[in-house]
Amino acid sequence: MIKTHKIKLFPNVTMKRQLDQLFNYHRYCWNLALETWNTLYELHLIDKESNKRPNEYIVRNELVAHKEDWQYGLSARVLQQSVASLSKAWKNFFNPQMPHHDRPKFKSKKLSKKSFTTDRAKIKNGKLMLDKPRGINILWYGIKMAESPRFEGQIKKATVVEEADGLYACLSIDTNDNELSEGKDVAGVDVNIGHFNYNDGKTISTLPDHLIKLYERITHYQRLLARKRVSNPNQFRSTNYRKVRTKLKRSYQRIARIQEDLLKKFVHQLSNDYHTICIEDLDVNRMKMNKRLAKNIHRSMFRKFRDMIQYKSEWMGNRFVVADRYYPSTQRCSHCGHVKTGADKMTLQGDTIYHEHHTYRCYECGTVMNRDENAVNNLIHYAVGLTTEGAQST
Repeated sequence: MIKTHKIKLFPNVTMKRQLDQLFNYHRYCWNLALETWNTLYELHLIDKESNKRPNEYIVRNELVAHKEDWQYGLSARVLQQSVASLSKAWKNFFNPQMPHHDRPKFKSKKLSKKSFTTDRAKIKNGKLMLDKPRGINILWYGIKMAESPRFEGQIKKATVVEEADGLYACLSIDTNDNELSEGKDVAGVDVNIGHFNYNDGKTISTLPDHLIKLYERITHYQRLLARKRVSNPNQFRSTNYRKVRTKLKRSYQRIARIQEDLLKKFVHQLSNDYHTICIEDLDVNRMKMNKRLAKNIHRSMFRKFRDMIQYKSEWMGNRFVVADRYYPSTQRCSHCGHVKTGADKMTLQGDTIYHEHHTYRCYECGTVMNRDENAVNNLIHYAVGLTTEGAQST
């Protein structure tokens, strides 16, 4: 099983210079590969018998056959991994299950994120050793890491990225350390803006007060940058502008890490306590069409939470269930099974009689309970029903 550990790097001056060159080389290889791919595809459309449809193998051979002399002084693995990433991007673009994946674009020197990937990295004497170009007499050192990898196994890939506070290495390790869940119950998770609800009325906040203050700080920094661009549109990149932009990047990074930490702890807790986890298949893109809720929906990270639950369930041998998009978890009574329709349906403002958002009232059996708890119970019933059907069929 492949697991990834992200570790901060502390390179010396020489290796920092080499890493900067590899960042630029990765961008160069990506742009050259994309240009070659587009050219070969156009030739394929003109004459399909003489020109094959471009793929990773053809584009990689084309770039290797026409390498410049200066390219031999840089890692050959960076070129090959750049072409592999481009091939994966094209596959995602044509994948019908990923309808919103963008078409591969050229990377800008100013806007693109600095990164590169190699599959020849090793750990030697507690330091990260990247692959040194062969036949080139240059100084090459190991890179000091903030900690040792928490997983034991062979390093398949190492991706070095530059973030607001320094350099990081994402090590993909092939390990046999499989975690096993000890949970025996079924969990239903009802995702809402700012909080997630699950069994027995438990709640976790995804937008706590300190995150709201950080988002307000980001808004303040964005307004400062906008004013500087408006007041001096030709030469607005002053020292103060760069300082504010750096503060903005740090704030975004801090928010991302806080939210990721909250989600990882919550997902780990769910995976340990429950063997089956059920969530809703929400149409997030349609929900974002509401201009009053779009920003908060984006900040709640519904899709990231789903991806975390999915891969963590695979790690720990749990069962991950996604309820049908049209399953009425909000409209259905978890006690008698009555489903509200027509004028009785629950909306963001509640039903047409009581207008209480947080309260579900069943007009068949008279049950009155919290709206989110009712949805959680319905998701549990959905997962249990699938388990029962599967047991009967087998």
